Amino acid sequence: MGNDGGSIPTRRELVKEAARNPTTAELKESQHEQQEHCWKTDPISNQPLAQPVVSDSSGKLYNKDTILEFLVDGSRKADAERVTQGAIKSLKDVVEVKFEVDPEATALAYHEVWRCPVTGDKLGPGSKAAYLVPCGHAFSGTAIKEVSGEKCLSCETEYASNDIIPILSMADTDVARLLLRLKTLQEKGLSHSLKKASGASKKRKKRDETVEAGDTASKPVKAAKQNTTMLKTMSPAAGTPDLESVTSINNASTASLTAKVLEEQERAKKRKMQNKNVQSLFSSRDQSKPIGKSSDFMTRGFSVPTEGKR
Repeated sequence: MGNDGGSIPTRRELVKEAARNPTTAELKESQHEQQEHCWKTDPISNQPLAQPVVSDSSGKLYNKDTILEFLVDGSRKADAERVTQGAIKSLKDVVEVKFEVDPEATALAYHEVWRCPVTGDKLGPGSKAAYLVPCGHAFSGTAIKEVSGEKCLSCETEYASNDIIPILSMADTDVARLLLRLKTLQEKGLSHSLKKASGASKKRKKRDETVEAGDTASKPVKAAKQNTTMLKTMSPAAGTPDLESVTSINNASTASLTAKVLEEQERAKKRKMQNKNVQSLFSSRDQSKPIGKSSDFMTRGFSVPTEGKR
């Protein structure tokens, strides 16, 4: 080998390095790069984010025109469904986020740079920013935490503490809370923007009809149960119909039906007693007559000696 103008590879160059888990610094760097891309780029069209910007229930940012194209024309449908995972079906599922633009930083960066209207902090990668529903005004995490209240600081729109949506948060607690919030809103028939969800009225109407049909179908069952309970309480110990209880029933048809059922039960009991197999279990002897020496079964087979024999 050699003398051909090439190089001889060493063992270090030929043997691949063993796979290893990324370090904490590498993970943070990867997350920062991912967040920087999501803060600046629309994930569906891969175009730079520029107002008007909208967000879904998970805090992802999109260009509003991209969402309109997806919903109206159906363009980029495959990419949109892959990114949104079916979370956006109408404009009610997104909220327009109102960012305050920093003009000086925007002129230097050649793209929109957003800041918090309260603290002046930059809103972007690494910042814990959030927006409010339904008004959509965005603030830094510090402003939300320290000046949190029931009204927006920019427009004084009332909001609930659960309607504070973190923007592009990767924390497990934020992701779980947003999923729970969306599930709760869907159960109430509301969308992410707190408006009535599309088709919610039809689903509610169908649910009400199903419940009403179930109640109608259960009425005969409830009546039968009530009659059964009534029959049990009406039947005396001897097994004969309690006519006084039957006549006390207000409904004539129910009273007649109850009387027929009681009579049928009495006839069935008599038929059972007339069965020969059942009668063989009982003695046919007249119980009023004495039985003589066999009166005491303990002395059966033995004779009691008289006084003379003793």
